Amino acid sequence: MKKRVTGFGGIFFKSKNPQELQAWYDKHLNISPLPHSPWGGEDSVPLFEWRDLENPERKAYSVFGIFPEDTGYFAPSAAPFMFNFRVDDLDKVLADLAKEGIQQQGDIQGLPFGRFARISDPEGNQIELWEPAEGF
Repeated sequence: MKKRVTGFGGIFFKSKNPQELQAWYDKHLNISPLPHSPWGGEDSVPLFEWRDLENPERKAYSVFGIFPEDTGYFAPSAAPFMFNFRVDDLDKVLADLAKEGIQQQGDIQGLPFGRFARISDPEGNQIELWEPAEGF
């Protein structure tokens, strides 16, 4: 059976002051934006760059995303965090999950860096599934 989740796409969490908190993580833990971000030169979201185990030539990225505490991005969950998991075949994962009674929330979103869909766990925590575009 092929793995459904292939890696950690990122952790997203809420903050009272995202800019100050990001500065703290940058100063004390060196978690900072990459100078060569695949999201573009103006991108200020910290990324961890790593290599795909099965294809070491392929660069991959995980996001460290700090959001304002009033963001609606995690809705309908009230949790202050959201997981993002990487998948190879979003359509297949969603079809398999549907057979198991786990329904997709909303539509698949297509962005330059990949396709995204949402599900939730039994406690209502949002989980974003990300099929990265080539180069991400």
